[in-house]
Amino acid sequence: MIEALQNNEIDVIYYASRNSNVAEKKGYALSNTAWTYNLIAVTNKENFNENDSYVVAVPKNKVALKQHIAYNYPHWKLVDCDSIEDGANMVDDGKVDCFIMGSSQVLSFDGKKNFKIIPLTKTMEACFAVKDGQATLLSILNKTIKAMPSDMLTSAIAMYDSTAYKTTFYSFLKDHLVVVLVLGFSIIIVILLLLQKARRAEASAKVALKSAEDASLAKTQFLHNVSHDIRTPMNAILGYSELMKNELKDNDFPRVFEHLNKLQKAGNILLSIINNVLDMARIESGHMELDENYANIEDIRQRLIEMFEDEAKKKNIHVRYTFNVEHKHVMADVTKVEEIFVNILSNALKYTPSNGSVEVNVDELSCDEPGYMIVRTSIMDTGIGMSQEYLEKIFESFSRERMTSSKISGTGLGMAIVKKYVDLLGGTIDVKSVLGKGSTFIVTLKYKMADEKYYLDKQKENCEVDNAIFNGKHILLAEDNDLNAEIAQTILERAGLFVDRVKDGIECVNRVIENPVGTYDVILMDIQMPKMDGYKATCEIRNLQDKAKACIPIVAITANAFEEDKKKAIDAGMDGHIAKPIKIEDLFMVLTDIVNKKEN
Repeated sequence: MIEALQNNEIDVIYYASRNSNVAEKKGYALSNTAWTYNLIAVTNKENFNENDSYVVAVPKNKVALKQHIAYNYPHWKLVDCDSIEDGANMVDDGKVDCFIMGSSQVLSFDGKKNFKIIPLTKTMEACFAVKDGQATLLSILNKTIKAMPSDMLTSAIAMYDSTAYKTTFYSFLKDHLVVVLVLGFSIIIVILLLLQKARRAEASAKVALKSAEDASLAKTQFLHNVSHDIRTPMNAILGYSELMKNELKDNDFPRVFEHLNKLQKAGNILLSIINNVLDMARIESGHMELDENYANIEDIRQRLIEMFEDEAKKKNIHVRYTFNVEHKHVMADVTKVEEIFVNILSNALKYTPSNGSVEVNVDELSCDEPGYMIVRTSIMDTGIGMSQEYLEKIFESFSRERMTSSKISGTGLGMAIVKKYVDLLGGTIDVKSVLGKGSTFIVTLKYKMADEKYYLDKQKENCEVDNAIFNGKHILLAEDNDLNAEIAQTILERAGLFVDRVKDGIECVNRVIENPVGTYDVILMDIQMPKMDGYKATCEIRNLQDKAKACIPIVAITANAFEEDKKKAIDAGMDGHIAKPIKIEDLFMVLTDIVNKKEN
């Protein structure tokens, strides 16, 4: 077979053992493992240990088997035998210690001899082999192996292998003529039924294959889109940074300030893309959870207006809001609610040309469940619209309208995330669109109405931060990354705080132990650090014998930004959680709350 492959007489060998040394010498490349074959040693020895040296009989035509044994059991001496029966006789005569056969052949062995059957631990991996350089053919084989059900090829080959020594059809027919005739008619009927079922299965398989191909194409397109969308803001960040260097040299501060704003916007876009990809991964893995808290629906609406106001003005798009909600104070997962409408409004402005319009109507609907209310939000634009064909798959991951995929940036994840969030919140979403005329999204969400005490408590929380309370306060910053440490240290020192920095959890614990009580007012703790992570360091501090040191406030300041990360920080004994990239107002709000509690 190898000679035929080298002479281009055949294209593929099946099967070749997974022996990379032989493959390299013979000039062929191996596919992924097509099936795994369990081997059996048949011996008359009382104690058989495969790690000892033995004389072993192997059928002389089993080249791949010989290669496997030579590769995995180099301490064995191989002897050719004509057949399994010949190998058994050689064991009987004491010429060899054992002979080797496949586990599927055990039933065909006569079993009359007083032999022991010992399964070998090193299974044989059977592969396809192609001539070196046939990368396309090798890729097709690997994809086919991956796509096939795991037991399909294994079962077929095992059945073929185990039938090699069964009786012939002629002898069976001669001995069981009546049975064959009865069974024959039955088999014909069964075959006809199976053929009918097979046709239906084939049709279903074609549909499934088409779906798989579409999904693969969509993911490929997604990788292309996300690569493009990440590089676009990264290009802006690096480009404006370079411009700012030159402008600082020339003291052109107005231009520096302008480019600094653009650089910040590019960074926010990049963060949004990363968050979308991570959100979809968490949703599909089932790790997404609700985090309900007090919210004011009018505040959410106002934040959305402010978020898109500048973009609408730049494109001269008229945005009109109507707000008809009586019960404004609710319990909601604000982050997910805002993410839903940010995605929809972002698309409305993105796909609406200049001088168009976007209309947002927020209406309260009655709810049968006491203590709850329903809010219907309608977002209508005069944009480019969508085809009816695309509307059917708008909420699929990685999907984008063909006519826009190369002209307007986007990963194709936004609407998939919207749908997942709406379902998670127990709401509904409907879409209507006419190509060339615009689109309408209607989202209905049910909220639990909040008691007045939530609203009053929130007002207290939202009081402005007074940096004067930070004067003279001492912070211990545990951060291994020099750039992140410099940013945090600068922010804190400008607010009047004194900052000591350590680079890992062990240093942080030691610094607390070595210094007197009251040296540090707060610890800002990174999570992923060398030697000892933030969670472990927090536990060590909380378990100190000196209870005054053990209760020092600790705040996680980390890139682990999901809700489960916040809960994990609190469970570890921390007093707060701040996600990177750091928002200065969030940092000072947390610090203000901790300082106030400590002083009170």
